[in-house]
Amino acid sequence: MTEPTKTTDTEKENPPENAQSILDFGAALTRTPHGAVYCLTIIGQIEGHTAAASNAKTTKYEHVLPLLAKLEESGDVDGVLFLLNTVGGDVEAGLAIAELIAGMTKPTVSIVLGGSHSIGVPLAVAARRSFAVPSAAMTIHPVRMSGTVIAAPQTYHYFERLQERIVAFVAGHSGISGEDFQDLMLKKDDMAADVGSVIYGEEAVSLGLIDQVGGLSDGLQWLYRQIEEQRAKKT
Repeated sequence: MTEPTKTTDTEKENPPENAQSILDFGAALTRTPHGAVYCLTIIGQIEGHTAAASNAKTTKYEHVLPLLAKLEESGDVDGVLFLLNTVGGDVEAGLAIAELIAGMTKPTVSIVLGGSHSIGVPLAVAARRSFAVPSAAMTIHPVRMSGTVIAAPQTYHYFERLQERIVAFVAGHSGISGEDFQDLMLKKDDMAADVGSVIYGEEAVSLGLIDQVGGLSDGLQWLYRQIEEQRAKKT
C-alpha cells in the first residue's frame, strides 16, 4: 500500500514554483498531453496607479503586464486560460491589460465566472475566444470618475474620449457593434440607481458580446484544439 506523500518542513517554507504562483498571482501552469496551459485569474478590483484598500481583493496591473509579456515569449507555455471574476476598477489599467491579452499570438481563452463588470468587459472579450457560464453577470455603464472633478467642458470631453476608447475596443474584439454596446451603456430602465445594463451569460452571447456559453471544460477543449492546430502549422 502506497503511503501518502508528506510535506516536509522545507517545502512548507519554500513551496514549489507552481504553488508559489498560485499564492502570489492566482496562477498555475499545467502540463497536459495537449500542451502546457497557463491559468491566470483576474479577480476583485483592477488596481491602477492608486493602491486599493488593504482589505480589498485586487488584480495589480504592474504584476499582470510583465507576466503576460513573459507568457508570450515563453517556450514552456502553449496557451493561456483567463478566469474572470472582477468588479472592474481603474479604466486605463484594465485597458492596458486587455490590449496586451489581445496582442498575444498564443491561443487565449477567457471564462467569465461570477461577474466581469465595468472595465472587466474589455478584459472578457480580449481573449481569442470568450466564454461565460449561464450565471455570469456583466455590468455595462458609462465611465465614472472618483475624486475632484472640474466642472468644465474639457472634463466632459475627456470622459467622452475615454468612453470612445472602451466602446471601440469592445466592438473590435467581439461580435457586438459599437452602437449597440453604447446603447447598453446608456440604458435608463435596467439599473435602479444608475444608467447602464446588467446582462447575464446567455444574453451576453445572444448580443454578440461573448462568443459562447460554457464553463471550464468548454474553454479547455477549445484551447487544446487551437494549440494542436498551431503545432500542425509549424510542422
